[in-house]
Amino acid sequence: MRFLPLLATVGGLLSQPALAEGDNGIEHLTSETNFSTVVRQLNDALDDNGLSLMATVNHGQNAANNDLELAPTMTFIFGNPKAGTPMMQCQGSVALDLPQKMVVRETDDGVRLEWNDPHYLAERHGLEGCDLPLDNIAGVLNDVAERAAQ
Repeated sequence: MRFLPLLATVGGLLSQPALAEGDNGIEHLTSETNFSTVVRQLNDALDDNGLSLMATVNHGQNAANNDLELAPTMTFIFGNPKAGTPMMQCQGSVALDLPQKMVVRETDDGVRLEWNDPHYLAERHGLEGCDLPLDNIAGVLNDVAERAAQ
């Protein structure tokens, strides 16, 4: 399995390794901004980038509703058919991973945003033979996360 290059570290409050340990296709940023602000800024960043928010899952609230404890954790499900449809036309199994998701969760190190690297999804689903704007998609996702983490 090939390893994807690491992205440069973003100054200030953010750190941006491209993949978590193990080359599992999960990118992340960590912010010292509070959870509710990151959530609000993520919603704004999605909208500003032309991405449709389809659903949110409040895992922390769902845990509390069942007398369980979980740090604040939410999954945002979003996308743009102009980006996702060509991927699914290339290989239908990519629909298992689309629409895109971004997790926001509170950790001891700050608020962590996590999402799937589109290059990893392309490798996972065998999209190498298709002409897809994976770098552009990755750039938009990174921009959304950076703006949310400010």
